[in-house]
Amino acid sequence: MITGIMMSLNDHGWGNDPNRGSGGGGRNGPPDLDELWRDFNKRLTGMLGKKRGGPSNSGGGDEGGGGPKLPTLTPGQFGGGIGLLLGLVVAVWFASGFYIVDASQRGVVLTLGKYSETTDPGLRWRLPWPVQTHEIVNLTGVRTIEVGYRGTEKNKVLKEALMLTDDENIVSVQFAVQYLLKDPKDYIFKNRNPDDAVMQAAETAIREVVGKNKMDFVLYEGRDVIAANTQKSMQDILDRYETGIQIRSVTMQSTQPPEQVQAAFDDAVKAGQDRERQKNEGEAYANDVIPRAQGTASRLLQEAEGYRARLIATAEGEAVRFSRLYSEYAKAPEVTRQRLYLETMQQVYANTSKVMVDAKGGGNLLYLPLDKLMGTAGAVAATLPSEVAPDRSSAPASAQENRDVRTRGQLGSRERGER
Repeated sequence: MITGIMMSLNDHGWGNDPNRGSGGGGRNGPPDLDELWRDFNKRLTGMLGKKRGGPSNSGGGDEGGGGPKLPTLTPGQFGGGIGLLLGLVVAVWFASGFYIVDASQRGVVLTLGKYSETTDPGLRWRLPWPVQTHEIVNLTGVRTIEVGYRGTEKNKVLKEALMLTDDENIVSVQFAVQYLLKDPKDYIFKNRNPDDAVMQAAETAIREVVGKNKMDFVLYEGRDVIAANTQKSMQDILDRYETGIQIRSVTMQSTQPPEQVQAAFDDAVKAGQDRERQKNEGEAYANDVIPRAQGTASRLLQEAEGYRARLIATAEGEAVRFSRLYSEYAKAPEVTRQRLYLETMQQVYANTSKVMVDAKGGGNLLYLPLDKLMGTAGAVAATLPSEVAPDRSSAPASAQENRDVRTRGQLGSRERGER
């Protein structure tokens, strides 16, 4: 069968007799595909028939049911068919070296299994297999791994999620890591399973970071800090192993205590909240009481300072007054003694009831209760309108002036009598 096919390929008439054709001449162009296929089937049928029925008659022709007569192949025709086939194979082999690299990809060319070069996007060619091979690596595609869960947060992986904090408490941490490829050569040749290395680096980094912090910091206020520290630690580990991977982000999905101790943890949280509430209430009460006590203490201190200053000033004034009084007393002792007596009696009788009784004379003035008369006059003045009522502030001054005038008159008359 192969001989018949090669004969058909090397036949100058493309499987047809050169002497056939209209007008007895050869055909200048290739035959129709249908005709070529029919000729191929006919020759194949003839070969199969010859194999089954034995050699045909030497007389030629189709007589006797011996089948069609096969043409004889020459060595030149056979060698030409092999060369054409080899050329076709070589052409296909060279064409297998072409490959296309997209804009988001890079091509890595291997020569006999060893790294040769990294190719940029576009249509590229390399030596065909087995001399050179290539691998396409996607650099811009974001890859994601999940630690502590798969798919959703409810589908937990406790072996990855549970970890120990610095204060010896167990927490469940779930997070996702997104990363890119920054070096195709390192990604392919430096590590056997670089994606598994990312997972292991993520677990190592998160356990290190969580193990250095308290439980409350991990569960509440420190989630962003833990994510940033985990990303930095992961990048250091991957760079140390030359994985050619760039960590893009670390996203904390869930940080909570294990389900087995969730109820006890809730009770502890409520107790902590009650403690904080009572602490805040105590601080509010202290903030209310302490300033008032400090204000009262300051007021009392200022009053005491004022009282002391007043007493000191009064004592100093009395001392100065006594010094001056003494100098006057030295000049006129009797006059000064009488004056002091009168001033003392004035101060004593200023706060007592005053009644005038004429015991010696036989006049009409027998009894005069001055205090009652003054009280009655004050009550009458209080009932009068403001524009009619006398000026009370001026009344004591007038009375004092009258007393001073009487006193001065009495002193003057005594001095005249003594003279």
